[in-house]
Amino acid sequence: ITGLANLSRDLSAKRIELLKELFPKLSGVAVLWDADGPGPAIAVKEYAAAARAFKLELQSLEVRGPNPDFAGAFQAAKTARVEALIVVGNALMFHHAKQIFELAKKTRLPSMTEEARYPREGGLISYGASLTDLYRKTGTYVGRILKGAKPADMLVEQPREFEIFINGKTAQQLGLEIPRRVLLRANEVIE
Repeated sequence: ITGLANLSRDLSAKRIELLKELFPKLSGVAVLWDADGPGPAIAVKEYAAAARAFKLELQSLEVRGPNPDFAGAFQAAKTARVEALIVVGNALMFHHAKQIFELAKKTRLPSMTEEARYPREGGLISYGASLTDLYRKTGTYVGRILKGAKPADMLVEQPREFEIFINGKTAQQLGLEIPRRVLLRANEVIE
């Protein structure tokens, strides 16, 4: 077995750290996730551990498909008085991304996501491994295998490039000013 790791779950603490950098007085965060998916359940555990390390209250917002109750989840976030939202990405979340981020704007919750595609759909910010770099490396792995390399002899490689994407329009709609030090680290600010 060989391949590439994207470290999505291992970056939970870094995402929370970035939220704390954006909002130094942050005391509570909600995690919106698909309770029917096995990957998101693991992610919630990672975010809970990271939240504890940063002394944050964590509110779990479980939804289930095919007709997830996002309005109810956002009402629970409002009741819990959380100050930011983390969206655990999967197919269900991406399918409903527009609705999720419209609700986030309506309830004035800044959102952190795991992939660049979410800020492009209206989320505030994402932090994750560069998918472009991982796809490029995948081609290299396939090429090596086609030339006769044995997958068992190839190490699983971890990403070396990480990206921050910020939706400037969403920040403006939420009345947020992104600190310059974060903007300078961003790979792209979507306007």
